[in-house]
Amino acid sequence: MTSKSAAAAARATVYGYPRQGPDRELKKAVEGYWKGRVSADALHDTARDLRRANWRRLADAGVDEVPTGDFSYYDHVLDTSVMVGAIPDRHRTAVETDTLDGYFAMARGTQSVAPLEMTKWFDTNYHYLVPELGPDTVFTADSGKQVSELTEALALGLTARPVLVGPVTYLLLAKPAPGVDDGFEPLTLLERLLPVYAEVLADLRAAGARWVQLDEPGLVQDRTPAELDAAARAYRALGSLADRPKLLVASYFDRLGEALPVLAKAPVDGLGLDFTGPAAANLDALAAVGGLPGKRLVAGVVDGRNIWINDYEKSLATLGTLLGLAGRVDVAPSCSLLHVPLDATAERDIDPQIARWLAFAHQKTAETVTLARGLTSGTGAIAAELAANRADLASRAGSALTHDPAVRARTSTVTEVHGRRSQPYGERAPAQRARLRLPLLPTTTIGSFPQTTEVRTARADLRAGRVDIAGYEERIKAEIREVVAFQEKAGIDVLVHGEAERNDMVQYFAEQLTGYLATQHGWVQSYGTRYVRPPVLAGDISRPQPMTVRWTAYAQSLTDRPVKGMLTGPVTMLAWSFVRDDQPLAETARQVALALRDEVEDLEVAGTPVIQVDEPALRETLPLRAADRAGYLDWATETFRLTTAGVRPDTQIHTHMCYAEFGDILQAIDDLDADVISLEAARSHMRVADELAAAGYPREVGPGVYDIHSPRVPGAEEAAALLRKGLAAIAPERLWVNPDCGLKTRGWAETRQSLENLVEAARTVRTQVRQGG
Repeated sequence: MTSKSAAAAARATVYGYPRQGPDRELKKAVEGYWKGRVSADALHDTARDLRRANWRRLADAGVDEVPTGDFSYYDHVLDTSVMVGAIPDRHRTAVETDTLDGYFAMARGTQSVAPLEMTKWFDTNYHYLVPELGPDTVFTADSGKQVSELTEALALGLTARPVLVGPVTYLLLAKPAPGVDDGFEPLTLLERLLPVYAEVLADLRAAGARWVQLDEPGLVQDRTPAELDAAARAYRALGSLADRPKLLVASYFDRLGEALPVLAKAPVDGLGLDFTGPAAANLDALAAVGGLPGKRLVAGVVDGRNIWINDYEKSLATLGTLLGLAGRVDVAPSCSLLHVPLDATAERDIDPQIARWLAFAHQKTAETVTLARGLTSGTGAIAAELAANRADLASRAGSALTHDPAVRARTSTVTEVHGRRSQPYGERAPAQRARLRLPLLPTTTIGSFPQTTEVRTARADLRAGRVDIAGYEERIKAEIREVVAFQEKAGIDVLVHGEAERNDMVQYFAEQLTGYLATQHGWVQSYGTRYVRPPVLAGDISRPQPMTVRWTAYAQSLTDRPVKGMLTGPVTMLAWSFVRDDQPLAETARQVALALRDEVEDLEVAGTPVIQVDEPALRETLPLRAADRAGYLDWATETFRLTTAGVRPDTQIHTHMCYAEFGDILQAIDDLDADVISLEAARSHMRVADELAAAGYPREVGPGVYDIHSPRVPGAEEAAALLRKGLAAIAPERLWVNPDCGLKTRGWAETRQSLENLVEAARTVRTQVRQGG
């Protein structure tokens, strides 16, 4: 490592921090505001207190420069749309009438106005609101939020750095507004957008900002020469401004590749680069372009997306190499800590031996500070931390949890035959139709029904010992009876049991599989006020006993209509967990697939005619670089087939996906060899139906006609119009009618009305099809 003097400038910082608070105070305040129980002033007070608590915690931990502007009531991309004045025409009146209510209307919609489309933030499980732009879009600067939060931090005596979504990434994330030709490229608006960014930067400088961070993760994806030229133009223009703070352009989630020399040459003052996972390639690439002489490098060497402790010696070696490649090297996590829970020390129920391996946001902050101190003062200054870190890493590597010989022996016997159905789709489809005897345009739901207060209370009572297991199960059975009775009365064709017993579609299974750990306080934002607790995939996976069979069989005993068995697929089990990083993902996925295969076979033996294996994360986990995708899709589709291929030809296999860019994985969707796939389509205006038709997809499809992520109830004619649009691309014999996603987060009143409208729409369009209309 270099001398102390060479490393004296090293400082610790972070790109962003979890927003929710230790007890999800933000979620409770926002939802209370929606219900009229919390005033706007009280909501703002809660948000301000959470921001200040975060900044103080970071500063007390030794972070030299805290981020501002990363806090959001709902989504930071939506905040950017507000900052640049990109308000859709249908929401403009609401925003002008009441800024806060208009903001939430864009996020959630109202009964009369649809929300913005929502999709995944790169390859994470965070959802952002997609900007809607067109050739007539007029941008106007509104820097109020950014300036206000910077001023708050400075008033606390802190060194603060505002964080903004960069202009290139913002436009790359945008889509043509409804009614705008699909061929419109939002990036053509760059020259119109840059003066707005210039105005915001000037406002931040006037408010006291020394540095401003512009996040450009869009540049870690494959980019065309025209897109790279746009990035060069953007930062040549912003870097040449006379009245600006210093600019730090940050990227994360993968290697910058061909965009690195573009940014290295730009007249900006620093770059933030990820050096974890596949982004470790940034190290050699930075050396190849001659480094960043005279500029600041913020080195992301602490994994901001996973929860395992850092390998200090490895990170210090990377940092030591980087010292010779930049004017100053600072230390940071690889991305915003938004993607990990708050504090591992809150987990009292995890074995202390295993708890030593975990690092949540608080711990990652401490790791970042430790590495900055070691880089500045040498390894002797952190000798105790290094020794403890070596011991913790060795403990994990030698644990029996991470190596189960029986599991590994089973995965070693898997061959291609295990992933192949006994008959091709064309032969098994008639057998399934004969067994199920469904009408044209059959109706179903995705799986979950509202998790009522009674259901949550029953679960809490069981945990607290206020009710025994027998009493709890009677409550769950009562809920299943209500769900089945409603579906029969509403006229739904393929029923579900409603998943009342499930706390989460991944956690529920994780708690019953060996090798997984469940947290009690490990909340992570998925979208808006929706928080999940991803389980920790810590060791080798097996299924000790059936997980879902008894509840599915009970529901089937209540009705003559087919009831679907509901499982979460292997890729989604990985994507929505904190996955182990000590073996290839493909190996872990095969272990999970074999455990789920056992469950599928038990469901079939119990007489379940339809089994749905959800894979909403298949697209989400797609590598950001095209060169890495073929290998991923090979094992991802292989493990789905490994899960499902052991069933009889007349057992119908369904899968489900939502809120992703499906056009990128159409061949993979075909390769799953599922009999029926249901997909999100309502917010994206049935675009996926056209995409599947264009790709020649041969199987049955259920493009969603009810957007469950909005509280609005779609009318029967609205759903029918979407169905007709779907029928323009998909033959009626292959079209199913269903919501976009599960109904867990919705209330019963809106669920009943929406599903009744959905069934009415199906009947109307079914009659029209039969009459040739």
